[in-house]
Amino acid sequence: MKQFELTPDPKNPALSETISGLDHLGNPIQIPVVVEKPLTLFLNKQEIVTMMTIGDYPEYLALGYLLNQNMLLADDEVTGVDYDDDLGVVIVRTVRQTDFEEKLKKKTQTSGCAQGTAFGDLMEKFDEISLSPDATLKTSWLYKLSKKINLQPSLYLETGAIHGCVLCCGETPLIYMEDVGRHNAIDKIAGYMWKHKISAPDKIFYTTGRLTSEMVIKTVQMQIPILISRSGFTAWGVNLARQANLTLIGRAKGKRFTCLSAPERLQYDENPDLIPDEEKKHKRKSSV
Repeated sequence: MKQFELTPDPKNPALSETISGLDHLGNPIQIPVVVEKPLTLFLNKQEIVTMMTIGDYPEYLALGYLLNQNMLLADDEVTGVDYDDDLGVVIVRTVRQTDFEEKLKKKTQTSGCAQGTAFGDLMEKFDEISLSPDATLKTSWLYKLSKKINLQPSLYLETGAIHGCVLCCGETPLIYMEDVGRHNAIDKIAGYMWKHKISAPDKIFYTTGRLTSEMVIKTVQMQIPILISRSGFTAWGVNLARQANLTLIGRAKGKRFTCLSAPERLQYDENPDLIPDEEKKHKRKSSV
């Protein structure tokens, strides 16, 4: 299995720009700053939402958003995805006629940053999903994944102010997406998985962001049984993970981690005393 089939491109000039300023001593500096811009999503002829995004992979973002909002069904036939960079518009076209006028009237603002908005009932289809009981997470995989992901060149290392999500299998990171909102990053991966018919029951999901209800719900809807984060938890996120039997691991840094849901999938095959503490690598680069 190939490591990192898709990764961030921190050298893409469209994703960041250099801005001049002053440091704490009053010295002039120039630093790279991530770009965000609006992207308006249409499903057939209906406007769905305007998202703030860095602008890469608009097709995957559009497909993943619609899938995770239950507006696009797993067996839908998509006839085209049209993207216009100048207008900031992406249109997903399906054979099935769609009308979400009533659903769009009901908006729930989630805890996701950068316009993490979900429409309708957040728990729609949540209780119907059964996650694979056979999935496992070896602690040796967790340690290796953390190291590989932390060392991978990314916009986070270049600019900060961005979230990353990674689809993994065993100790191998596969798809790494970034965006100003972690919900966008997870939607890009959902769209990629749907487009390329990637199965979920044996996969692991890694995120740099908080383990909120939104992250848990989307991971469960994608039918991925294990969710890992460098960050912490919210109480509702933990409650939903336990309800869905999702293995939920947070504060995964160096040799340390905390599991608050479905620990039976964990296999402790690595001596943590042999794992070094994580170094402070995540420093934003700057130049005078």
